[in-house]
Amino acid sequence: MSVPPLRLGVNIDHVATLRNARGGAHPDPVRAAHAVLAAGADGITFHLREDRRHIRDDDVRRLKAEIAAPLNFEMAATGEMMEIALATRPHACCLVPERREERTTEGGLDAAAGQAALTPYVGRLVAAGIRVSLFIAPDPAQIAAAAAIGAPAIEFHTGHWADWVAEGRTEAAEAEFARLKAGARQAHALGIEVHAGHGLDYATSETIAAIPEIVELNTGHFIIGEAVFEGLPAVIRALRAAMDRGRAAARAA
Repeated sequence: MSVPPLRLGVNIDHVATLRNARGGAHPDPVRAAHAVLAAGADGITFHLREDRRHIRDDDVRRLKAEIAAPLNFEMAATGEMMEIALATRPHACCLVPERREERTTEGGLDAAAGQAALTPYVGRLVAAGIRVSLFIAPDPAQIAAAAAIGAPAIEFHTGHWADWVAEGRTEAAEAEFARLKAGARQAHALGIEVHAGHGLDYATSETIAAIPEIVELNTGHFIIGEAVFEGLPAVIRALRAAMDRGRAAARAA
């Protein structure tokens, strides 16, 4: 297959986390959005949680008003979030699982078990002209369920793989990466656009960029953490370079 360009979506949630730790308006996640786009990102991802632990409603309004690049609104499948999404009309919505007690999203949606509940959410968002993705594990049953639900895109949860790479758990990491590759092929064959994200750093972004069916990476925590030392523009440029190296490997394969 031909290898399409690979987009970078930057999650700005943890700029808001830092702001909220002290209160006030600094650092401003909308300013961060402008900075990463100027440095080479293709879009902005944000997760408006039920408890508003990082991104807040006013951030969403300002992002919509100020950012011309594609906005990817991560949201739980709830009535409240549906109404906010329909009022905001972002470029995209990614439906994610959400538990108040979790520190970060710990896994993918169970789209297979939740097919009946998820289908009307996807239908309403798609009818509003919003590209919808489901955040799922690279599991054949979950991918098939996403297709049955009518989701135009999926995003694979890469957190377990990234953790196992970092921990040196080579066998587990290789097995999970094989699942990611097989899942990307399956989804592509079903006509579903394939994205990936969670826990990615320079090395794992370069590695996963070599999967030709994946057309978008979304990551944030590593970027914001590394920016403490290197600055946001430098981190975005380095991450883009890593992705470009991985994509070049895909084209050479």
